[in-house]
This record gives sequence, structure tokens and C-alpha cells, in this order.
Amino acid sequence: MAVTVAAGATLCMAGSTPTSTAHTRSKAAETPWVVSLGDSFISGEGGRWAGNSNESDDGYAGTDRAFAPATNTTDPHRVYGTSCDDGCNRSDSAEVNSPRVQGNRLNLACSGATSTAILLPENGGSPFKTEPSQARQLQNAVTGHPVRAVVVSIGGNDLGFEGVITACAKNFVKPIGAAPCAPTTAPEARDRLPAMRTAAVKALADITTAMNRAGHAKGSYRLTLQSYPSPLPDGARVRYPGEKYDRLTQGGCPFFDKDLTWAHDELVPEISTSLAAAARTGGAEFLDLSRAFEGREVCSDTSVQAGPRQRPSGRTSEWARFVTSGAGQGQRQESMHPNHYGQLALGTCLGLQLDQNRGNRSCVNSAGAGPGDIRLQPASSA
Repeated sequence: MAVTVAAGATLCMAGSTPTSTAHTRSKAAETPWVVSLGDSFISGEGGRWAGNSNESDDGYAGTDRAFAPATNTTDPHRVYGTSCDDGCNRSDSAEVNSPRVQGNRLNLACSGATSTAILLPENGGSPFKTEPSQARQLQNAVTGHPVRAVVVSIGGNDLGFEGVITACAKNFVKPIGAAPCAPTTAPEARDRLPAMRTAAVKALADITTAMNRAGHAKGSYRLTLQSYPSPLPDGARVRYPGEKYDRLTQGGCPFFDKDLTWAHDELVPEISTSLAAAARTGGAEFLDLSRAFEGREVCSDTSVQAGPRQRPSGRTSEWARFVTSGAGQGQRQESMHPNHYGQLALGTCLGLQLDQNRGNRSCVNSAGAGPGDIRLQPASSA
């Protein structure tokens, strides 16, 4: 396959915990913290890549941010720090690290995490990828320190979103009997939504408990649950027409039109609606990201891949990592995650949300605009 994988992990703000000696100032004088918890969509998975390219020269046409031209070497630690060693993949461009997010920043999220990775140990939480409960980490980190906001992305792995994407891609590449997966997968995914919503509510409850134990009463900080951006366009907006193998070998979007339309028009909005309900029950604000990448999805006909004559750009490149096999440029786990540009866009969105009064909102972009031009509007899913 011409399309291969990219390794992505996140810097995790190594050494930037509220408990470090750099923060021995009084609580009143200390800049409040913004903390992110949850899964790969907020940890920074995929942030190594600025757009997508099938050109191997020059760090994959300049898309590989871990590539050093002077030495012609690539090292994911340049983007993800030590978090790439255990696969948590916290990138330097992860949402919470955005310049638009004012305050000290701490990223506790980990790629692949389910709600169990957040829960307190007494409520069933368990270590994930060698790291302890995220709620317990949160409690320990912010005790005695001011907190502006806790932002959470959770639910996708409880639902099995990766499995859905994998099943649909495998259906596309079958040599015999290839057919859309939506007719069988859609009902299964819909049946799992209530459990996903319940899991998110429990995660929010344990985060609230951890914050209370750390001395932060509910209402003294912003608690935000966010949904997921669609990494794929609907079937009418794919730049590779005809459901041919160029979607696999060139575009990194090996899916039938029917599956693309289902995922974009139904699955992602249904996930957002369920998470909006979880936010209401859990006493959190809701940030709807489902349409944040509109027009910048993988294989969208209004985006392009980088190459010798097309440098990567937030205004033209895709904002999500294309489907990759893991045999070449990076890791398979980065597939279908926000890339560097997508993470910058989500960081802009979060910064705008925190600058507004408490409330539920959606992030949307503008045609031909870059990650810094994301704007907010009232959330329809809330």
C-alpha cells in the first residue's frame, strides 16, 4: 500500500505538573491550571503529522514534524516526548497545549483510554498503559493549586469506534463479497450508545469527586465534556469517485460511499447527542466538535495531500490522519485522529469556549480558513 502509518504521541507537558518546585508560590498568586483527561482525541494522538502525503522525500513532503532535515532522521520523541514510550501519545500540539488556552496546562489523557482509565480505583478504575487512574492523578496534581478548567474526551473507545472503522475498512478491501458495513454495523453501534453515555457520566462523577477531594468545590472550576470531530466526509464529498482502490492506495480512506455517509451523517452526530446527554447528567458543559473538521476531512474534495508542488498548510491540508497500516510512516494507532492542524483547530475552539461564559457550544470552521479561524455557535446537540 502506498498509504502507510504515522507515529503520534504527545508531549504530556513533561515536568509541568502543578506539584513541581516551580510552583511553590501561594495559591492566590499562581496561574490557574487547565487539565485535559480522557482518550486519544484529546491526548494528541496523530499530532506528529501536519497533513498527509504519500511522498517519502523531505519528511513525507514536510508533513512529518518529527523529521530533522539536517540529519535526515525522524524521532517521535521530538513531538510526543516520553509519552510515546507507553503509547499514550500526548503531542506538543494537543488541544490543551494551544496558545489560545490561557493558564498553566497539564495533559493527563492517554491514547486508547476507556472510561475505566479515568475512574477512581474504588469505583473500578484501573491502571492503563502503566499509568494510574486519571482521576487519581488529577486529584494528586491539583491539590493546593488553582484550577480554571478540566476538559474531558471520553466515550469513543467505550463505544468501540476504532472497531467500527476497522470493520468498514476491511469490508472495502475484501477481494470477494465486498459490501458496505453500515447495514449491519449501524444497529450494533446504536445499541452501544446508552452504555457509552452511562460510562461518560460515571467518569464525570469521579472527576468531580477527585476535584472535591483536592479542595475544589463543584462550580469553582469549569468542567467540560467534548464530543468528536468527524474524520471523514460524507460520500458525496470524496475526491476519489467510483469507490475504487485509489481510496486505499492514495487517499487513505478505504470506505464505501454508504459507509462514509452513515459515519458522517449519523454515527458521529449520534455520539455527540449521547455525550451531550451525559454532560447534562454529569453537571458539565458540552462542547460539540462533530462538524469542526468540515471540508478538511480525510479525502474531502476541498482538501489536498502534500507533495513536491503542494506544501502542507492548515488552509489546504487534511486535518485528520489518513488510514495507515503501520508498515511505514509511523503507527497504525494514529489513523483517523486529529493531526497537527486538527489539534490546533481544537485548541482554538477550547480557548474560545473558556473565554466565554459557561454554556454548551459547537465548533465550526470556515471554507478555506485555517485552524485559527474556528468559531463557536450554540450547540445543537445539547
